[in-house]
Amino acid sequence: MGDRIVRQRVVVTGRVQGVWFRVNTERIARSFGLSGWVRNRSDGSVEAVFEGSPEAVKAAARWCERGPERAHVERVELFDEPPEGLPGFMITE
Repeated sequence: MGDRIVRQRVVVTGRVQGVWFRVNTERIARSFGLSGWVRNRSDGSVEAVFEGSPEAVKAAARWCERGPERAHVERVELFDEPPEGLPGFMITE
């Protein structure tokens, strides 16, 4: 049961672009041993996908609620999805 993998898509709105949100999300995700990706969206939000243990995914999503120091997070939307078995974690777009 300890090797159960979950996936969660996270959409973060507020002042989250231009404040190192993606770079810090990548660092946090890798520190938790997660796979997935993070990207800026054209509407000004940041979107991330985390795959890994339920505890690590929850911790990464919780970090997104505050983000890096210069960010001002207004809302975080969470979407549970079936895992795809993504390799590693990267910044896209």
